[in-house]
Amino acid sequence: MKIKAYLVLLFTVFVQLTYAQEAKSPFDTTMYGRNPAVGKYADIRGFKMYYETYGKGEPLLIIHGNGGSINNFLYQIPYFAKNYQVIIADSRAQGKSVDPTDSLSYEMMTDDLNALLDKLQLKSCYVIGWSDGGINGLLLAIRHPDKVKKLAVTGANLWPDSTAVDPFVYKWALSYNKMLQDTIKKLTTRLPEAKNQLKLARLLSYQPHITVQQLGAITCPTLVIGGDHDVILPKHTMLIAQSIPNSYLWIIPNSGHSTPVVKKDQFNQVVSDFFAQPYRKIDGYGRFN
Repeated sequence: MKIKAYLVLLFTVFVQLTYAQEAKSPFDTTMYGRNPAVGKYADIRGFKMYYETYGKGEPLLIIHGNGGSINNFLYQIPYFAKNYQVIIADSRAQGKSVDPTDSLSYEMMTDDLNALLDKLQLKSCYVIGWSDGGINGLLLAIRHPDKVKKLAVTGANLWPDSTAVDPFVYKWALSYNKMLQDTIKKLTTRLPEAKNQLKLARLLSYQPHITVQQLGAITCPTLVIGGDHDVILPKHTMLIAQSIPNSYLWIIPNSGHSTPVVKKDQFNQVVSDFFAQPYRKIDGYGRFN
């Protein structure tokens, strides 16, 4: 039991890194992610996906990051629910969406979200994705382009190496992965929690594998966001924006990876304006404006 408790503690520390200053409040007390009035389970591709919906209007899908859950968007759900029907789910093997299988990939999670939209009979929607959720947002626009009207992603990367991820963070992720694997090898019993944590750690360290050419196939207007001191290098965020035909780039000054939390007011306003206003091509003399 001591080893089990250690594993749970280890992974909890990892999940909460981006929310260190917000510990205990308000993420631990919010109704989001634990609201019995709106929470539902959907049978999706071999597991039960937990999701909640808020507000009325055009549908908006919000996607959380690695090891996260619905409550990560505490500051976005009530803001966007004023004008949109917000759909937000715990991704496979995270939050309340339990998945006992051994494998996990961004493509699997993306297809899960597509299946959820089908189950809700939603032909297309606006999409916000943070971190791994941003990766899922990009893949949703690539694999299921008809589902995405407009896409806003923050802190997403295309591949898992130090050309995309800050070298310190990249080495930390690999070390964390190895430490977790070494600890699990010492267990006499394979705990479900340990297997799940290892799946998420592998996802963090060895995926995704998206090409620049794939980004070129994205047709929806896209807002690509990153902090100037993000876990994802600004030059990589710029590459993503430059590779998507109809895109805007927003690098937020004095910001790290947690843009929807630390820069919540700016984030909500800019993303809201992006969704509400027509996308415009800026070329020729328009570049002087």
